Amino acid sequence: MKRILVLCTGNSCRSIMGEAMINALAGDKFEAVSAGSKPAGYVHPKSLETLKKHGIAVNEPHSKSWDEFEGTSFDLVITVCDAAASEACPVFFGPHEKLHWGMPDPAAVTGSDEDINQAFEDTYQFLKNKIETELA
Repeated sequence: MKRILVLCTGNSCRSIMGEAMINALAGDKFEAVSAGSKPAGYVHPKSLETLKKHGIAVNEPHSKSWDEFEGTSFDLVITVCDAAASEACPVFFGPHEKLHWGMPDPAAVTGSDEDINQAFEDTYQFLKNKIETELA
């Protein structure tokens, strides 16, 4: 089984969702964990709500630093920061394949509940597509 590290800056939305979705949708081939370069210290409730809405099991995820995985080897490191928004995306060193799935941070969306829910739904659909096409 290949090990995957999903990285973003805050480890509160995109990487948490990516970890849960990889384990649920491709868990027969991959084991995923997630971390951030500057962890937010919490998991955004809308991330968990969106995953549950789609039947993705979420154990007890927590926002954590990539330091927690120092010395751990991974087969694949996936960054999910949106470079187009000038977001600082972490770099993880060591021998591994790298993928970049840049997407906007849904936690940064403001506006109506509908707008915010749609941002998290868009993130879910983006990740689902990437997992199904690139990790199949």
